Amino acid sequence: MKTNTMKMMIRRLVVLNVLATISFASFAQSNIQGTLPRVVQTQKVEEKSYFDPKDLTSNYVSWGINPENPSSINLLEAWKHYKKKRDIVVAVVDTGIDPVHPFLEKNIFVEQGRVDETNFGVDFSKDKKGRGAPLDQHGHGTHVSGIIKSIYPEVKILALKYYNPTASGIDNLNSTVEALRYAVDNNVDVINYSGGGPEAAVEELRILKEAERKGILVVAAAGNEESNIDDKKKAYFPASYGLKNIITVTAHDEDLKILSSSNYGRASVDIFAPGYRIKSSLQNGRAGYLTGTSQATAFVTGVAALIKSQFPGLSTEKIKEIIKASAKKEITMEGKCATGGRLDAASALALASQYAGESEMPNRQLATKKEEGKIIYRLAN
Repeated sequence: MKTNTMKMMIRRLVVLNVLATISFASFAQSNIQGTLPRVVQTQKVEEKSYFDPKDLTSNYVSWGINPENPSSINLLEAWKHYKKKRDIVVAVVDTGIDPVHPFLEKNIFVEQGRVDETNFGVDFSKDKKGRGAPLDQHGHGTHVSGIIKSIYPEVKILALKYYNPTASGIDNLNSTVEALRYAVDNNVDVINYSGGGPEAAVEELRILKEAERKGILVVAAAGNEESNIDDKKKAYFPASYGLKNIITVTAHDEDLKILSSSNYGRASVDIFAPGYRIKSSLQNGRAGYLTGTSQATAFVTGVAALIKSQFPGLSTEKIKEIIKASAKKEITMEGKCATGGRLDAASALALASQYAGESEMPNRQLATKKEEGKIIYRLAN
């Protein structure tokens, strides 16, 4: 009996000694680390993106938003800090849109009625077949719209077709004015106009001044004339109107160099954005490449829409200031635009957060060019 009792006491002493040893070791380790005795291992939490990061490398997007490309616009970091406050409507004044494109069909917006095969925007072009069906037979408008959507996946796109390749310069200009008037009258948030021409138009200027008064941001292509548009003899409109609500954009390639075809100007051009061999949506459900300041313009429009969606209280002038102030400086861009830099989505969104906390005429052109350098109808690519 005594033997059994002695064995039980010995076991108890051993257990207590082991527990005391473990407790002391834990206490000693915690004191070294300056924490409580309980040791908790933690891992760095990866910031979650508002949108799916896989969208940055889909079949319809370009190097301009690829997070692995150092020449991209740094979009993933912007998405990680983005929080939607309201929808944004972007009017794309261009060649129309493919209404059933798998990349764009859910983003199409109309002012009246429901979106269907006869109602997916407004056609202002000469000899149009149906006002509510701005079908893109060129590809430019669908391509530009795809770029905007790739940056802000929930954007509402109002397709306003002005361009007819067989129409005269004055006819295309008149159609442009009608499209712009419709966008302004309906108080869209942003107008993307990837086109223009070398001479000013009184009525176009009047409409854009009304947009300025209403606080509607206009993002315009600098054009593809290989010219310094600070020279009044080489001006490109509407980019050269100099209004407070217009952001003028020129294009760079993956080496951060200005495209040989792109217009520039320290006073007249605001910022650079990707514009060389940009992959995006094309008509008939396709994807393909286009090059030019039209594409660069769409990148800036997308970022502007992203900012306005999260910070709807910011004025148009503030958003323009933010995009310019957040530009990433590059030696290759110095003297070519007001900022001497290129679009940075993450820096722009971060700066916006700080700001929100404080408070017969020549033929109109699309600013896009083919890969071999030939300008297409002088649109803005």
